Amino acid sequence: MISWNLKGKKALITGGTKGIGEATTWLFAEAGAEVMIVARDAEAIDQMARKAAQKDLSIVGRAFDMTAPGAAAQIAEYVKDYWGSLDILVNNAGMNIRKPTIQYSGEEFDRIMQINLRSVFELAQSTYELLKSSKGCIVNVGSVSALTHISSGSIYGMSKAAVTQLTRNLAVEWAPDGIRVNAVAPWYIRTPLAKPVLNDPEKLANILARTPMKRVGTAEEVASAILFLSLPAASYVTGQCLSVDGGFMVNGY
Repeated sequence: MISWNLKGKKALITGGTKGIGEATTWLFAEAGAEVMIVARDAEAIDQMARKAAQKDLSIVGRAFDMTAPGAAAQIAEYVKDYWGSLDILVNNAGMNIRKPTIQYSGEEFDRIMQINLRSVFELAQSTYELLKSSKGCIVNVGSVSALTHISSGSIYGMSKAAVTQLTRNLAVEWAPDGIRVNAVAPWYIRTPLAKPVLNDPEKLANILARTPMKRVGTAEEVASAILFLSLPAASYVTGQCLSVDGGFMVNGY
């Protein structure tokens, strides 16, 4: 019988205290999963854990800086010590600096690529054995900027395009191990990361003009796509990049 819940599953979510990560954390917990969140804000993690306990949901977490050397290995070791197993990895942590290409510094390039790409790669590596044992899955949070130009900055687009290709590579390479790997590609979503753009009336008007559904998406809508790709019901879905974009990617002239 097809299972449409995450009961008995253990999920690790990076960047789990804000935006898409926070929405995914709550949705997973409500679907029955035990959720561990990783973020830099220890107090935000504690607040979510306390709130979850009041609702009889399972959310725990620990503060990690994804840019710190060896962070991925430390996170994987923490998961192994705490749970001994892992079923789902959601690579959600990300950041952006919006400016013309010629204005980026080397330090800005390194920071964006470290958080958006290298941390994804290293955490997938570090949790491989745990996911192999459980025949688990990975969902990477990408962006439509991986698929087309959206004026979000060339480095951000590069990092997300690389994540999309990593998703495809790992889906094929790790399929014999029973590990599924998929990605979601959101368009503009009401999150703290997108707030500077969405608060600009001219930019918002341009976004809505290019979106067939004529609205900005919510973090919960992206979280729902991540949930589907993580469900046992999606057991034959791998190597896919699911756009969550109100029709943006298929909109012609």
